[in-house]
Amino acid sequence: MSGQDLSQFSMLDLFRVEAETQAQVLTAGLLALERDDAAGSQLEACMRAAHSLKGAARIVGLAVGVRVAHAMEDCLVAAQEGRLTLRDTHIDLLLRGTDLLARIAHTEAADIGQWENDRKSDVDGWLASLAGVPAVKEAVAPGPADPQTRTDAASTAPVRPEDPANHRDRRASDRVLRVTADNLNRLLSLAGESLVESRWARPFAESLLRLKRLHHELGLTLEGLHDVASERALDDRGPGPLADARRRVEECQQVLVARLADLDMFDRRSISLAHRLYDEALACRMRPFADGVEGLPRMVRDLARSLGRQVRLDIVGGSTQVDRDILAKLDAPLGHLLRNALDHGVESPDARRAAGKSPEGVVRIEARHSAGALQIIVSDDGCGVDLDKLRDAVVARNLTTREASGAMSEAELLEFLFLPGFSMKGLVTDVSGRGVGLDAVQDMVKQVRGAVRVSTQPGQGTRFLLQLPVTLSVVRTLLAEIAGEPYAFPLASIVRTLMLPKDRIELLEGRQHFELDGRRIGLVTARQVLAAEALPPMDDLPVIVVGDHNHTYGLVVDRFLGERELVVQPLDVQLGKIKDIAAAALMEDGSPVLIVDADDIIRSMDKLVSGGRLATVSRESATASPRKRKRVLVVDDSLTVRELERKLLGAGGYDVEVAVDGMDGWNALRTGHFNLVITDIDMPRMDGIELVTLINKDPNLKSVPVMIVSYKDRDEDRQRGLEAGAAYYLTKGSFHDETLLQAVVDLIGESDA
Repeated sequence: MSGQDLSQFSMLDLFRVEAETQAQVLTAGLLALERDDAAGSQLEACMRAAHSLKGAARIVGLAVGVRVAHAMEDCLVAAQEGRLTLRDTHIDLLLRGTDLLARIAHTEAADIGQWENDRKSDVDGWLASLAGVPAVKEAVAPGPADPQTRTDAASTAPVRPEDPANHRDRRASDRVLRVTADNLNRLLSLAGESLVESRWARPFAESLLRLKRLHHELGLTLEGLHDVASERALDDRGPGPLADARRRVEECQQVLVARLADLDMFDRRSISLAHRLYDEALACRMRPFADGVEGLPRMVRDLARSLGRQVRLDIVGGSTQVDRDILAKLDAPLGHLLRNALDHGVESPDARRAAGKSPEGVVRIEARHSAGALQIIVSDDGCGVDLDKLRDAVVARNLTTREASGAMSEAELLEFLFLPGFSMKGLVTDVSGRGVGLDAVQDMVKQVRGAVRVSTQPGQGTRFLLQLPVTLSVVRTLLAEIAGEPYAFPLASIVRTLMLPKDRIELLEGRQHFELDGRRIGLVTARQVLAAEALPPMDDLPVIVVGDHNHTYGLVVDRFLGERELVVQPLDVQLGKIKDIAAAALMEDGSPVLIVDADDIIRSMDKLVSGGRLATVSRESATASPRKRKRVLVVDDSLTVRELERKLLGAGGYDVEVAVDGMDGWNALRTGHFNLVITDIDMPRMDGIELVTLINKDPNLKSVPVMIVSYKDRDEDRQRGLEAGAAYYLTKGSFHDETLLQAVVDLIGESDA
């Protein structure tokens, strides 16, 4: 724990931390010694751990801890010196001693005396058992080297790269600092925001490039004027000012080029720095997979012995980096899968010998990164799943008919294993039979937006694949536009995306569906799910297929916007649970985007289907549907003017929305779609000129024409409005009904109503 301020901890707190670390070393080492009693490096590591615990217990005054650790050390030293060979009985007792030390360490200081009195018989019984185990002499007598020489030799024995104790020793040497999860989350959130902000300089540089082009065009214009003035010799004073203007334009161009180069360098450096900051902040949330599975080898060993099995647990990919929140959630699911493998999969030693297998079964956990996701594979070399027995169990529970079960594929049959309360074991035991294990595994996987699949080979074993996100802080998504707004769909929840031709849509009992890989997929519009306006007619429909083996739907969106990796920003808890929405994120330009809750939106589609309230998107309905009216936003602080313009435009067939000032109009523009903006100039909070300027700067809005309608009728006012970007300038004192409507037609055409 070097590098950490330890002044805040009591001596007992420090002993707890050391006991936890050394207990893990002891457990890993003892399990390795059970498989190979000649593993000198493991024996040395266990002896040192017991010795360290004895010294630490003596410092804090835990006499019972000193007794237990001293007895363990004596046993390990005897094995190290060759006076006994560690057998299963020794390993059992040493593991029990490790558990005793862990319980002693986690007992409050005020309760130590009471605990020692209550547990004295347990401790004395354990000490007697350890002392009573007969020492089994080594078959080969130890050499003449003294014990210290043997210890040195053991300490210099080669250590395997994947040795758990070696991994622990390396990790313990790292500098450690205690930081709360909330602090890490805030740091990652700020790093994500800095990454977004760092991309602001790029569009600004592009605007300066446009300014540079305008300077160049201005220079060409001045050069042409200079040539004309020189040829005509209109005035002796003419060429002089023009030449001076040309020099000044050239100076401006030189300064602009230099500043552009500086800005480009700053842009590259800031983006690189923001990326590095974000990567480091994200790395703070990551932990090696081995940290989350340290207790599993002991659990497998104890459970296998209780079931009369011989099982070895292999853990591969212990250094694979996993989000700390996901790692914390993996403990229970992996425990369920391992218990399932030992109780249902791995056979007894006699049965394995009869099948031509080694009496020792192998259960394997593998962690790896693949295609931007975390894959956890739990497999065994047992008997596999009996598909005929599974089919009988499914039919017996009235989950399907005999005929339907016979037509099911292997993958479809295996999905029944994840149903709540489903078990193939008739007898309920302490290990299994209640049908809650695999159900809990699937629930956890869904919580983190992952997926789980199972496959089996009769007589050879079963394999579970957990496909999980590498981190919960970043999610890979597909962006789709719905009613003019972007929404993010996590890729883990998407089955397929496609452009669906209208002629593939079929109508059955009032419900639309289409065929995909031999299945009938229900079709629902995202606009209806999100309570937006009706979908406009389209020839080919962008469809996102979402769901699971129970419910699968095709969700019709407006268009696909591409894939994005988004930094997840949790919604304010005061908002409660927002229907169909899981979280939010920021785009590269800083604009917000909502992340869809896949499970919630599937439930919403279920309700629409069961309630018979589906809107159709078939060819007939699209052809018969009325055309969408063009929308106009009227921005004016005068109630009279607003209502006059609204009535005139409404009577002309346009869909009109009003805003009371420039700020209100700007907010309306960013949340809705409009074909035209009509605005006044003099308004509170934000005037019309500022509004026009903002519209022309926004890449998503600059194509929307703006008409200024103002009482100001001076030429300079008109020029100021047009220079700001207005497409039309009309004075309130002169326009009539026909004048305003004709101006609107000139800009956006006649109403489609």
